[in-house]
Amino acid sequence: MKLIARILITSLLVVLISYLMKGVQVLEVWDAIIVAIVLGLLNLFVKPVIILFTLPVTIVTLGLFLLVINALIILLCDKLVDGFTVNSFWTALFFSIILSLSQSIMYKFIGENK
Repeated sequence: MKLIARILITSLLVVLISYLMKGVQVLEVWDAIIVAIVLGLLNLFVKPVIILFTLPVTIVTLGLFLLVINALIILLCDKLVDGFTVNSFWTALFFSIILSLSQSIMYKFIGENK
């Protein structure tokens, strides 16, 4: 049940952020659910590999390069999901920051901590 709740919360946040932020579009609610699932899978399988290969850069930048990795994951999700569009790298960067912060707040609010 926790997994379904996390997917629904993330999809709700994706829809909300897409309405508030120019440059991000979600065509339908189902697309937002697919975005939440794809983001979860990308964060589970692809992100650790990217972090491993970019570890020296991440250490030199004191972890700030992880924001770039998050933006790249969002852009990859944009390419994989048809109903989800992100216009630029900077939009993906701000979207990933807002999504991460809002997910942390929502999970803490409803008691869904990792």
